[in-house]
Amino acid sequence: MKKAVVVFSGGIDSVCVASYLKPKYELYGISFSYGQKANQEIVAAKSFAKKLCLKKHKIVDIGFMKELYGDSNVLTSSKRKIPSKFDYSIVVPIRNAVFLSIASAWAFTLNASLVAYGAHTGDSNYPDCRPNFAKKLQSSFNQGEIDGITLGLRKSIEIWSPYKAGLSKSDLLKFGYKAIGESIFKTWSCYSSGRYHCGICESCNNRKFAFENSGIKDKTKYLK
Repeated sequence: MKKAVVVFSGGIDSVCVASYLKPKYELYGISFSYGQKANQEIVAAKSFAKKLCLKKHKIVDIGFMKELYGDSNVLTSSKRKIPSKFDYSIVVPIRNAVFLSIASAWAFTLNASLVAYGAHTGDSNYPDCRPNFAKKLQSSFNQGEIDGITLGLRKSIEIWSPYKAGLSKSDLLKFGYKAIGESIFKTWSCYSSGRYHCGICESCNNRKFAFENSGIKDKTKYLK
C-alpha cells in the first residue's frame, strides 16, 4: 500500500483528511508543538492517532518558533487577543511552509508519495492554504530531491489538500462523521486551551458553522 504523511493537528480538518485517505494509504501522522496557545490539540492528536491506527505518529517540538514569531500573530502571542472573526492577526507567518517542509523531509525518507494537510475551500483567507502555494512547494521540494528521484532512491511527492480537491470544511465533516461517528466531537478546533471549546474565537465559529451547514447536530461542548 502507498504511504502518506499527514500533518495531524487533532482538529476536524486533519482528522477527517486522515479518515478520507485511510482506505488508500498507510498513514504516518506528524503533529507540531510550535508554542501555540491551543496545546490541547496535541492531546487530541495523540488520541486520534490511536483511534485511526496510524502506522506512526510523531510529535515534533518546534517551540523555538514562538520566540521567533514574537507578537506577530495572536496564536503564539501571550499579549494579543484572539478575534471572533477572521483578521490577519490570526495568520502565523508561513506556518504551513514550516510544517510541510518537515513533513516532506519525513515523507522522502519513508518513500511516501503523498503529503497531506487539512486546508479546505473555506481557508481562502490564508495564503499558505491555497492550492497555488502547495503546488509551488511541491515543485520546490521535488527539485530539492531530484537526483534521488532520478536515481530511484526517492519517490516524488504530491502535496495534497481538500482545498485542491474542491472540498469544504462541511464536506470533510460529513465524510469524517460517516467514518468515525460521534468521535468527531472530540476533535479540537479552539484557538485557546481548556476543558471545553471557548465558543467565541474564529475557529470555534467556523466549527459551529460547519456542523450547521452539514446538517450534523453539534455536540461539542462550548463555554459560550
